[in-house]
Amino acid sequence: MTARRLITMVPLLLVLLLVLLLFGAGFAVKILWWIAIAVLVIWLLGFVARPKGSSGRWYRW
Repeated sequence: MTARRLITMVPLLLVLLLVLLLFGAGFAVKILWWIAIAVLVIWLLGFVARPKGSSGRWYRW
């Protein structure tokens, strides 16, 4: 009886693990998109808010 129960539980656990992995990856990708958008906005603001009389570069590298 325990072998039959184990056979039915393994696919269920694999599906739950797959769902957990996909949810985690989706959440991480969503966070990375928000970080990329924030960096893009800061980068674009650097072109608009340049100091007057400078060489044109607002960054140090």
